[in-house]
Amino acid sequence: MPDLRVGVVGATGAVGTVTLGLLAERGFENVRAFASSRSAGSSVRYGDRELVVEEATPEALAAGGLDLVFFSVGTEASRELVPHAVRGGAVVVDKSDAYRLTDGVPLVVAGLNDHVLNGDDIVANPNCSAMQLSLALKPLQEAAGLARVRLATYQSASGAGDAGIERLRATAPTEGDLSMDWDLEGEEFSEEWKLRAETRKILDLPDLPLHATCVRVPVLVGHAQAVWVETEEPLTPDEARAAFGAAPHIELADLPTPSDAAGRDTVLVGRIRRDTTDERGLALWVVNDNLRKGAALNAVQIAELLLARRLLAA
Repeated sequence: MPDLRVGVVGATGAVGTVTLGLLAERGFENVRAFASSRSAGSSVRYGDRELVVEEATPEALAAGGLDLVFFSVGTEASRELVPHAVRGGAVVVDKSDAYRLTDGVPLVVAGLNDHVLNGDDIVANPNCSAMQLSLALKPLQEAAGLARVRLATYQSASGAGDAGIERLRATAPTEGDLSMDWDLEGEEFSEEWKLRAETRKILDLPDLPLHATCVRVPVLVGHAQAVWVETEEPLTPDEARAAFGAAPHIELADLPTPSDAAGRDTVLVGRIRRDTTDERGLALWVVNDNLRKGAALNAVQIAELLLARRLLAA
């Protein structure tokens, strides 16, 4: 794709680095790397060459010269900078929560709800946990409907970005522990609220009863979820396995671990069994590479969908 002019904002961060690797693998040739003033002037690897990192300023992004921009930065930075990239003529795929629940902005999981893409200037990439959960729930939704969902997440340190990775490296193994490093909002953490709200939007089930407890665990990469699902119609574990086996972005495994998911382009689902407390209940164990599949890959797949539908061009 030599003619498409691509920018990656947050190119030196955990997700930005993976995004650059995926773009290089897929043959995007005209790519520029952007980051904060702290990283400007440094270089990042892009395939067999180096890219000099430019400072991500409103002026640089509004100047034009970019057709597509991936944002892998925090919420406030996205809110400040994304409008300037759009003003410069770019389509933006944003990985923060700045626009995920904004009316009129599609929240897209590639291969699940592609139909919501419609020539938008901004496309939101979901929270990695919401994406993982939605991909696991969609086959069950199609097979038997969803009546209720409960889950506990075991989210890796890299889900908190470079700061989370450095914190784990600084404390493990002596102090590695469970934590809840989310912002508290009332009776639930912001991560739990986002997981529910985004999953409802992705699945187009605004009233789906969904309750989550989110915990950070001392794992470098790979989010895990213990999920209990009540379906509207009866569904046996074998029927659920068949539904998952037919889903393009799911891989069945006996007992998947975060290390099993690392580097994979699929969500791993295992321990599919009946919930003995509910005649229409199933229990699942779901694992995902939160940096690759949960963030960077989905954003690149969104761009490929836009190109295939001619909603994006150089």
